[in-house]
Amino acid sequence: MKKKIFYWSPCLNPVGTVISTINSAISLSKYDKNNDVRIINVCGEWDQHRTMLKENSINLIDLNFKYFKILPKRGFLQSRISYITIFIFSFFPLLFLLKREKPNKIILHLITSLPLTLLNLFKFKTDFILRISGYPKLNIIRKFFWKISSKRLNLITCPTLDLKKNLENLKLFKPNNLYHLPDAIIKIEDLKKKESSPINFDLIKNKRIILSVGRLTRQKNFSYLINEFSDFLKINNNFVLLILGEGEEKKKLSQLIEREGLEKKIFLLGYIKNVYSFMRNSEIFILSSLWEEVGFAMVEAAICNNYIISSDCPNGPREFLNNGENGILFKNNTNKSLLKSLIKYASLDKKKIFRDKVILKKNSSKYTMFKHYLALKRILKV
Repeated sequence: MKKKIFYWSPCLNPVGTVISTINSAISLSKYDKNNDVRIINVCGEWDQHRTMLKENSINLIDLNFKYFKILPKRGFLQSRISYITIFIFSFFPLLFLLKREKPNKIILHLITSLPLTLLNLFKFKTDFILRISGYPKLNIIRKFFWKISSKRLNLITCPTLDLKKNLENLKLFKPNNLYHLPDAIIKIEDLKKKESSPINFDLIKNKRIILSVGRLTRQKNFSYLINEFSDFLKINNNFVLLILGEGEEKKKLSQLIEREGLEKKIFLLGYIKNVYSFMRNSEIFILSSLWEEVGFAMVEAAICNNYIISSDCPNGPREFLNNGENGILFKNNTNKSLLKSLIKYASLDKKKIFRDKVILKKNSSKYTMFKHYLALKRILKV
């Protein structure tokens, strides 16, 4: 009999975690045919991935009516209204689903208050596995849920060692229940399919490209990046900065670029489905986030032979860059820190740059789907 493994990962916006969840589910299905892997489609948020998931033998479980399109998605208060809506309308459907299907495992991520509440109110023949990522704010509600759930949770996984250590220090969970599980970021076969082509963009011809990728939100800290790059241009005018992504800060960032008179040096190119060509044509990748894991963009940029410059933020860049020995780390939101890092890069000899790139490419191999599967398989046996 196949083992039933369910994923609970409702989301309001297309964050990187969505792809991590998809790749994790696919890895369990692809490398072990004895697994029956399903993703719970809470309110229609997974509909856009239905065909692709089915092609990879992943079924969606439609939990409720499709109200995803009408849920507010931006802003702190609006998103909380959505979380409460999901909790109320999904309480009994999720309870009945778990009682009826009796999955062997359920992996929880993102909006986890509902399944954790059910875990504490009812008895299940299911192992509950909590995935904690990012830089979670330990508010009263989250601390309460984690504390009362700690005895019933079977496992807690973290994508970085830094986050695992932070959680151990909080002493909310049993140390032997915490496991390091790197995300499934790279699909080798997909990278081989992606074609690299020149960027047909007259304004950047014969220019050295610095690339940054991410949602245009406060977390990504692009305003700091723009200001520091503006200062760097006064020293070295041969670079252009390309920022790929959409988000609520687009207007603010556009106004900042216009105010600095940098319309021919900094380009907000919006959402790009396949960033591969941009990475293949870039020299430097910069991550300016206030907090970040070892994300898709950084790993893929390393594979594409970009030199990595990153903020020393929690919880992943330092780990990926070997404490700054390979690549360059700068102090977050510190005036001229990124500027100094760019100047440092410009002074590096070619051997050092080449050596760092080779090592970071090697580091990227930790984040393949197969490596993720092997680690997850080992953890699920506990």
